[in-house]
Amino acid sequence: MKTVSFRHSILATLALTSGVLSAENATAEDSAADLAKKLSNPIAALISVPLQNNLLYNVGPGDGFRETTNIQPVIPFDLNEHWNLISRTVLPVTYQDGIFPGSGHQFGLGDTVQSFFFSPKSADPFIWGVGPALLIPTATDDMLGGGKLGAGPTGVILKQSGPWTYGVLANQIWSFAGSGDREDVNATFIQPFLSYTTKSATTFTINSESTYDWQARQWTMPFNAGVSQLLKLGEQPVSIGLMGTWYAEAPSAAPGWGIRLVFTFLFPKG
Repeated sequence: MKTVSFRHSILATLALTSGVLSAENATAEDSAADLAKKLSNPIAALISVPLQNNLLYNVGPGDGFRETTNIQPVIPFDLNEHWNLISRTVLPVTYQDGIFPGSGHQFGLGDTVQSFFFSPKSADPFIWGVGPALLIPTATDDMLGGGKLGAGPTGVILKQSGPWTYGVLANQIWSFAGSGDREDVNATFIQPFLSYTTKSATTFTINSESTYDWQARQWTMPFNAGVSQLLKLGEQPVSIGLMGTWYAEAPSAAPGWGIRLVFTFLFPKG
């Protein structure tokens, strides 16, 4: 009887342990999926540092090559119990070759776009944010930037329902200072996006990063589609993504197609 009782005790302990481990694994999986879903929100209250590497081919009249790594830190600030301020920076580091016949190659920084979003903490019924966007002439070569200082409004609105995230981000920038021999900037940027995040923290995304140049009266309309996976390198959460880019509408100097690889380092609270 004691042997049977001990055996039953062992089996019960193993069953309980298995249940606890299953619950812990399920919790970890849910947590990873939630974290991956937050990445689909451009103004999530989450510190993240995406490194977005874009390889573009058949660029410009010279059918050249361009590789741009966008450093895009997103930093939220807790203003009070009702509002967050989200800082989003896009700093491009570019290498290009043969963009124009005889132009050779260039390497350096491009112009920075700095956006700030005032966003309510309540997500009902939509998540949204508005604020200013700044164009800062940080380019280290004339062929890598416009040489203009600009500003304008920016905004984003989105909905997260179950595994789905969908919405649109936009800004309008006008130049008001800078090099007098460079063209003025008057551009509207529109980015509709749709993503689906699975329970295993895999996210499928499609978006368009369209710009209308009011000076040239010309659309540049690339579409991106791809997949990303959230994982951990040691204790560091990282999202790794791969996307393809196709231009539906563009001026003659725009790229033909491209590939995007994204590494995003996440720094969740707690």
